[in-house]
Amino acid sequence: MLPTELLPREAAEPIAGVRQPTDAVRAGADAVLGALPEYRTLFDEHLDGVMAPARAPVPDDLVARARNLKASAYFLDATLAGVCELQPQDWLDADHPPHSHAFVFLVEFSREPQPGEPGAEWIRGTHAERTDLRCAEVAVVLAAYVRALGWSARGHVANSTAGDGAGRTRVDLAALAQRAGVAKAVDGVLAMPFSARGFRVAAVTTDYPLATDLPIAATASLDWPDAATYMGAPGTRPGFEDDELARRPLHLGRYAMERIRRVDAPTTLVLRDEIQRVPKRADLFTRALAGDLGEKARTERTRFAVKHPLAFAMTPLIRGLVPMQGTREPLQPTGFGGDLSDPQRNANAVKALAHVMGADLVGICEAEPWMYYSHDEVEGRPIAPYHRYAVVMLIDQGFETMEGASGDDWISGAQSMRAYLRGATIAGVMAAHVRRMGYSARAHSNAHSELLHLPAVLMAGLGELSRIGELILNPFIGPRSKSVLFTTDLPLAVDKPIDFGLQAVCNACLKCARECPCNAIPFGPKVMFNGYEIWKPDVEKCGKYRLTNMKGSACGRCMKTCPYNREDLVEAERLLWLSIDVPASRRQLIDYDDRTGGGQRNAVKRWWFDLEIVDGVAAKPPAGVNERDLDLTRTAKLAAAQKLAFFPPALQPAGGTTLKEVLPIDRPAGLAAYAAAESPLAARRRRAKGKAGP
Repeated sequence: MLPTELLPREAAEPIAGVRQPTDAVRAGADAVLGALPEYRTLFDEHLDGVMAPARAPVPDDLVARARNLKASAYFLDATLAGVCELQPQDWLDADHPPHSHAFVFLVEFSREPQPGEPGAEWIRGTHAERTDLRCAEVAVVLAAYVRALGWSARGHVANSTAGDGAGRTRVDLAALAQRAGVAKAVDGVLAMPFSARGFRVAAVTTDYPLATDLPIAATASLDWPDAATYMGAPGTRPGFEDDELARRPLHLGRYAMERIRRVDAPTTLVLRDEIQRVPKRADLFTRALAGDLGEKARTERTRFAVKHPLAFAMTPLIRGLVPMQGTREPLQPTGFGGDLSDPQRNANAVKALAHVMGADLVGICEAEPWMYYSHDEVEGRPIAPYHRYAVVMLIDQGFETMEGASGDDWISGAQSMRAYLRGATIAGVMAAHVRRMGYSARAHSNAHSELLHLPAVLMAGLGELSRIGELILNPFIGPRSKSVLFTTDLPLAVDKPIDFGLQAVCNACLKCARECPCNAIPFGPKVMFNGYEIWKPDVEKCGKYRLTNMKGSACGRCMKTCPYNREDLVEAERLLWLSIDVPASRRQLIDYDDRTGGGQRNAVKRWWFDLEIVDGVAAKPPAGVNERDLDLTRTAKLAAAQKLAFFPPALQPAGGTTLKEVLPIDRPAGLAAYAAAESPLAARRRRAKGKAGP
């Protein structure tokens, strides 16, 4: 993240009595603070736990272990991380676990909004407690990860306002931050290198031996050493990034979505009156859980994304957040939250809060009735649409990690779970804040959602439908995102769909189809499916491969190899605007990506251990590891052999069907349905003549 390897180091004892940075202003009565305690309580309960019964085959090299744990922390968006040996004086309790090492990390504050800026009354004065919540999230996951490897570990976060409960830190965090070399004392307060913003400290103590770091030298300057470093020459976060973000209003976020053209209707046809609402039981992974895809898929459904110990470490929090998602019932305004009479002002405030909470992109749409599932999957209970608006957020799965991966190797599941956890926390806290203001609100996460995310992401203007199929592609982060949303009755101004020329690019580009391991992405044109115009993937092929992938955890190879999955700050940005402004240049984006090896694995970015949890123990994967790179020769062979099936509502479980009923997928009928699919052009002509759908 930051070039701390350039700092002079020296062995020294930490300065005592140093405090962590905190908020420079006091939170007002309308701040989001009241929504945080229940989430902090949940996270605190998971800071400790049971370790695996046997140890994983991790490297004996202590440097490799430390680097793996640091990379894991950066993967989880920690700002800096270091390791130190624990000394007796570091403990605050006489009774403590026999841990030898501390893994210490910092999480930086977001920008402080100016008075009067959208969302300021909700955000100002809340940095310390919001960041402590993020610290708790990271500490829970890293401690659980180490325990999954077979060593004892416990997370430590600054004491919450609730007092000395399960989350009470047992170590002196300020001392450990100095000892591990991630901060130094300046006038009695911790300061971090290369940043004037505040931060919070957390730690994981463990008996897992790790290579240690030295403290920052007392004489070391914490400023940028030269212009090249400020510009990011070492491959680290450049200083100008903070300066640029400081000039952007918080509600706009990092990415210049305001420059993307807005349109009245999506760039793919949506025939609302022809869409049939579907039950959650019809979801492919739910069908697998019920046994519709066979016994192997049912068995693997419970573990396919969490076979890796890092992904496994995230699941208790993801599951624990479900009961906190909120309510469907109307509430009465409380007068809390400030003036809520202006829908545009409300929308800007919601977006600002979402961005400081950690969402990468935010949009708002109407939660139209056709977006809701028709029935739940457990009891077969009908779901009546209940909220008017949906606040839709995208969480980036992480470009750096995606660069090193094949897309279907052992880190794939962790990439998804990280985004799901972060999104569920953000949406849950925000929905809770809206409820405190007296408006009904409910979060919808991957673990439990009563709303289809794909149409909401499309209508909220966060992307266009891509060749990948059931995925909305954003112009700035491409396809490598996971969505989360909350629905509410809080009056909000909605966003329009966008058009950045993706349909023309995807029409010409076949890269995701070419690189798909199971030939599930169509080489052919879009079709109509349940009222949508879509490049419809074969979800049975895709789902079975992801579920039963024995050489990795899940699959995101289509995201990995997409030309929009780039973060070259000069070339890709220039190509993006060129492809938007000059349609004839769109072929260049595709050719440039293959020519420069876009989608190849970058060995420099590969940081994780290839491990699989089998019977509760992390072991070397018996089947090995997927090690794929680009294959430019596959298109003709795969296109000629491709046979795709899809399963419209008539071939899906009916509303009211539960998980207790096994309804095997009818693949022959699915193949016939795809072969007979209506084209978008035919649908438009039919509609022009006033004819009903097929």
